[in-house]
Amino acid sequence: MKLRSRLALSSLVLGAAALALGQGSAVAQPMAGESTVAAECATHSDPVNAARSAQGGNRKDGNELSAAQVRAYEDAFAKAMAAKGYTKNANGSARKPGGGGAFSPTTVNVYFHIITDGSSGDVSGLVSKQMSVLNGAYSGTGFSFANAGVDITNNASWYNLSQGSSAERSMKTALRKGTMDDLNIYTANLSGGLLGWATFPKSSYDVMDGVVVLDQSLPGGTASPYNLGDTATHEAGHWFGLYHTFQGGCTGQGDSVDDTPAEASPAFGCPTGRDSCTRSPGLDPIKNFMDYTDDACMDTFSPGQTTRAQNAWVTYRQGK
Repeated sequence: MKLRSRLALSSLVLGAAALALGQGSAVAQPMAGESTVAAECATHSDPVNAARSAQGGNRKDGNELSAAQVRAYEDAFAKAMAAKGYTKNANGSARKPGGGGAFSPTTVNVYFHIITDGSSGDVSGLVSKQMSVLNGAYSGTGFSFANAGVDITNNASWYNLSQGSSAERSMKTALRKGTMDDLNIYTANLSGGLLGWATFPKSSYDVMDGVVVLDQSLPGGTASPYNLGDTATHEAGHWFGLYHTFQGGCTGQGDSVDDTPAEASPAFGCPTGRDSCTRSPGLDPIKNFMDYTDDACMDTFSPGQTTRAQNAWVTYRQGK
C-alpha cells in the first residue's frame, strides 16, 4: 500500500536575500536501519525545492527546515515586503502606505509540460481535469488558474526524472515558459517514489521555477489514493510560499500561519480526531492541502494560509 508524504522546503532561495543555508544538490541516503520504502525522500542541501513523496512511513522528513532556516526565511520575507513598500494590516495582509490594498484577485497562467518516453506518460487528456481541481481547491483564495498551453515531449531521460538532477535542469531550461508569475507544471515518472516537488518564491527569475508532479497523480491517473489531482494543489501551495502544516512540529515557529493548529508530524490516510500536539489548541489540520493525507481527505486552505500566499505573491511574483 502506498502512503503519501511530502518533503518540506529544501530551498528558499530568495534572490537578493542571501541565506546561508548551504549549497549544492547532493542527495542524502536513508540513515542506518531505515527502509528505503519507509523513507520520506532524498534530501537536498540546496534549499530550492519542496518535494512530496509517495512512500510515506515514520521517518522524519529529511527536507524539513531547521528553526534557524525558518527564521532566516521569515526575516528575508519581511525585508523583501518592506523593500517594496508593503506593511501589514491587522489581519496580516499586505498593504501599501495610505491604506491601499496590495493584492487583488489574480489569474495565474499555467503551462503544462507533459514528458513521455514514447510509450508511457501522455497524460495530456487529463489536463483539463487537473485545471478544474486547481481552480476548485484555490476557490476563495483570490487565485484562479488559466490553461496557457500544453506541450508534449518524448524524452526518456527526462521522463524518468530525479529531483535536482541535470536532466531536470535541462528539461526546464528547454521547456519553461513565461515569467515568475506564470506557473509551469511538468509531469513525468518521478524517481524515489516521489509524487512531486516545487520551487518557492524568490526575488529574481529562475529557470528552475515551477512544479513537478508524478504523471499518474493527475485526476484519473493510476496513483491511487493520490490520483485526484491534489499533488498539484499541494505543490502549487509551496510555489505560493506555504510551508507544510507540520513544519516545526509542536514547538517553534511552525508554518508561520496562526490559524493552522500545531502538528507534530505528517498525517497519512484520513485519521479522525488526530491530536499530535496535545498542549496546543486544536486538532491536527488533517484536511489541509499542506498536510500529507490522501487526496480525498484534503479540502482546505486556512484564511491565514491565503493571506500568506497573497503576501508572497505581491512580494515575489506579481508583475514578474
